[in-house]
Amino acid sequence: MRSLEVRSAAVVAIGALALLSSCAVQPLATAVHSGTYVALGDSYAAGPGITAPAGGPPGCARSSRDYPSLVDSRAGYATFRDVTCSGATVADLTTAQTTGAGINPPQLNAVARDTGLVTLTIGANDVGFGEVVARCLSGARADPGGSACRPDFVHDGHDELAARIGALAPELDRALAEIRRRAPDASVLVVGYPRPLPSVVDGCDEAPLHPGDAAYLNATVDALNTMLEQRAEAAGDRYVDTASSSADHDICRSPDLRWVEGSVPDSDAVPFHPNAAGMENTAGQVLSARIVP
Repeated sequence: MRSLEVRSAAVVAIGALALLSSCAVQPLATAVHSGTYVALGDSYAAGPGITAPAGGPPGCARSSRDYPSLVDSRAGYATFRDVTCSGATVADLTTAQTTGAGINPPQLNAVARDTGLVTLTIGANDVGFGEVVARCLSGARADPGGSACRPDFVHDGHDELAARIGALAPELDRALAEIRRRAPDASVLVVGYPRPLPSVVDGCDEAPLHPGDAAYLNATVDALNTMLEQRAEAAGDRYVDTASSSADHDICRSPDLRWVEGSVPDSDAVPFHPNAAGMENTAGQVLSARIVP
């Protein structure tokens, strides 16, 4: 997410590597698929802060242990193109993205007729989730006794974030149609976002938010995921649910159970983003959902 690509506590938004055996991604057979795997998306796909960087530009903060790299290492496609980039929006699929350190070409440039698998994680930056979390955190510090940020976005019967999600739907439709035009035989997976917060955040130092604001943020993530699922199905593509599987691995869990880091990360990840264990979970969900030709 655009506002969350740095470790500053003023802008923090949405683990140890140990996983329960039921959640770990197990290596597949070494068979190689003849096609290409293309990974598209934002920081929830790129994995900023997780181990060694992979590819350029540096401003994308793409990790060599992001979920696309994990999927590639298990699935064995002949060619792998990871063009995910922190801060990406739907517009950056078709236009060049300027980062703090270099320019990422339009992500859809990587999709061609030989593409066999496409994964896409996108939408949080379009909704402005990083801005929302930063404002909620700031408000909670200024007024610990009341609800701080929800009234900034919900007033006079209008939910600004819900409106942004609604406006994003036709843009996503066009992006999915363009992916299909470029790669008519590809399996296209729209990957949703994990639910970063528990139902109750009282006493959770990792997410110093008002309870009402935490519920609003959760509801917004749920609404975004619902829209992503609906648009994927309308396009004839598949949706990958990462929220259900990560329900007991939110920010407020202990470091050995946490799959999304909080305001002060305990592992190599940026605040309010998946850590290495979270990426392992997403990779596992993708591998389970993909259609192998």
